[in-house]
Amino acid sequence: MRQFVLPDLGEGLEEVEIVSWYVNEGDHVVTDQPLVSVETDKAVVEVPSPSSGRILHLFGAKGDVVKVGAPLVEFAEGPEQDTGTIVGELGTSEPPAAAAPSGPAAVQKAQVFPAVRALARKLDVDIELVEATGPGGFITRADVERAAKTLSHTGPAEPLRGLRRAMAQRMTAAHAEIVPASVTDDADIDDWRKGEDATIRLVRAIAAACKAEPALNAWYNAGAGERRLIERVDLGIAVDTGGGLIVPVLRNVAERDASDLRAGLDRMRADAVARSIPPGELRGATITLSNFGMIGGRFANLIVVPPQVAIIGAGRIAQRVVAHLGQPAVRRVLPLSLTFDHRVVTGGEAARFLVALKSDLERVW
Repeated sequence: MRQFVLPDLGEGLEEVEIVSWYVNEGDHVVTDQPLVSVETDKAVVEVPSPSSGRILHLFGAKGDVVKVGAPLVEFAEGPEQDTGTIVGELGTSEPPAAAAPSGPAAVQKAQVFPAVRALARKLDVDIELVEATGPGGFITRADVERAAKTLSHTGPAEPLRGLRRAMAQRMTAAHAEIVPASVTDDADIDDWRKGEDATIRLVRAIAAACKAEPALNAWYNAGAGERRLIERVDLGIAVDTGGGLIVPVLRNVAERDASDLRAGLDRMRADAVARSIPPGELRGATITLSNFGMIGGRFANLIVVPPQVAIIGAGRIAQRVVAHLGQPAVRRVLPLSLTFDHRVVTGGEAARFLVALKSDLERVW
């Protein structure tokens, strides 16, 4: 028998969720025939067979979470592994051991008397979620009863799956690593032409700001202590979907005209909502735009995802009283937020970037 283990699908993923199997035990498959579709943190990906042969056993069912390197399919004796297919392991060796968890040491657990623990089981309360108020950090009966009362008004616990699970993992990692700082400003866009495409103006303004202040279009490798400035602007566009946040990448935005950018953006958004974006279009962003103002909100403290060092937020466009030509006037204003990694970006660089961004948005074309 030969085992095919879940290959590394890129971006350092540690696990995926099985969406559906295309084959059954006992089926004969050929090289590159799709075996299973899995949901990564960004897209649904098909995993093809690395060789021809008869399937003896499938590991995992729909909804199961599978670690990279864990067995996926077991083949009966047959042809050796073909070359030139996806990266994976087809052999008889054991799957690699899971890496030991890293991060801060676990917090000291609260003390619980056996009778109180039994009460928690009876009331279906997770003792790990109970706040201890007793002397010496002990959980009391009253603590458990209070938790049970609170839980009675909530819905059932739902394990995070797919995009939401991946989002939780990525945001936790980003929060632990990045040293964020934010600056904000308003852009007066009242002189824009009627029907101006706000998103495309933002995209082109970001490209102009990256040219004016390249320090924010960069990657930072914290482990090596190295910064890499990037000449081409590959802009990640945060897209809100029903299943969670996804950030496809609009490539080389500085060298494309408005109509080409709009066509690319429309296609990208449609693919993102349909979860059909190729994995390659979800990688390699050099800076990110969150146009949250399309939903609501003015300013935001955004999350920078390594190795990027900056993210721009665009708030809701609204009419506000501002100074115009020395007089108060009601003008359309676009709020701007810029969050940057203060380990490698200075306040001066961030401010110059924001000034360039605002100036380009206020320019009359």
